[in-house]
Amino acid sequence: MKKAVVLMNLGSPDSTEVKDVRRYLNEFLMDKRVIDKPWLLRTLLVRGIIVPFRAPKSAKAYKTIWTDKGSPLIVISKQQQKALAKEIDEPVTIAMRYGSPSPKDAYEELVKNNPDLEEVIVVPLYPHYAMSSYETAVEYAKEHHKKYKYDFKLTFIKPFYNESDFIEALCETIQPYLQQDYDQILFSYHGIPERHILKCDPTGKHCLKVVNCCEVPSPAHDFCYRHQCWTTTQLVADKLSIPKEKIGFSFQSRLGKDPWLQPYTAARLEELPKEGVKKLLVVCPAFVSDCLETIEEIGEEGRESFMHAGGESFELIPCLNVHPLWIETLAKWIKKVNGE
Repeated sequence: MKKAVVLMNLGSPDSTEVKDVRRYLNEFLMDKRVIDKPWLLRTLLVRGIIVPFRAPKSAKAYKTIWTDKGSPLIVISKQQQKALAKEIDEPVTIAMRYGSPSPKDAYEELVKNNPDLEEVIVVPLYPHYAMSSYETAVEYAKEHHKKYKYDFKLTFIKPFYNESDFIEALCETIQPYLQQDYDQILFSYHGIPERHILKCDPTGKHCLKVVNCCEVPSPAHDFCYRHQCWTTTQLVADKLSIPKEKIGFSFQSRLGKDPWLQPYTAARLEELPKEGVKKLLVVCPAFVSDCLETIEEIGEEGRESFMHAGGESFELIPCLNVHPLWIETLAKWIKKVNGE
């Protein structure tokens, strides 16, 4: 079969102009899997309150990380595309859940250059399952495929939070930073509302309802973001022999007043120095590409909060980006789908 690959990530505004950031935020936050409120209420919240207030602030934040080539997320995604294309025989392109290029853009490019295309392997670049990340990316890719009636079939790579190759690549990026003196390594994951966890629990009675629910076996774990983040942390810590007392675990990027997964990264960064953690390493395993949430939210705002609270050193460990072992891992997964 003639196959091709689409690497799919979150997306980015087209520029740091407020109008472009506003357009991006509207698309992002109007997604019913991100803010899962009735359409009218979601519209009032997003377009009437959140975006008008948030767009100028986000535009200012994007300006601090923007490169000569554009958004770091898009730039890195293109670098990943080129690197992967050197490792496999199939053509590779990228798509974003929000903004551009869209799945339709990706499909059109592939079909134009490969008229006999029979299958597209989509790699949602989200290690962990969540309705607001992996699920919405998959459904969006399917919607475009169905709407424009493409002949090729779609195949999706599943969440890879516990895949040995992913863990190995993650450990390779972290290992060099463990050689220095540090008090704790904080694993900071993108947060989601607790209600998302409850909605995704197929049993309806496990997640956030059973004591130590992430550690008690359950079918819910296939769809539980919290469990999967916890599992990634444990697998990395075990492989790198990180002492338990040096491991931190938290969630960042909270939006709104509803309860989100805790502990909150922002709060922990202010509390840690008071608890004797003066030298901190931070890693963000929910992201495979550095972006606003890693570079600016953690690397700039987070660093400032920690140091202001009494910290002495703060080191943000880069995401996988184009680490050779990560590119090899992606290639291995594509070859596995192909039966190689």
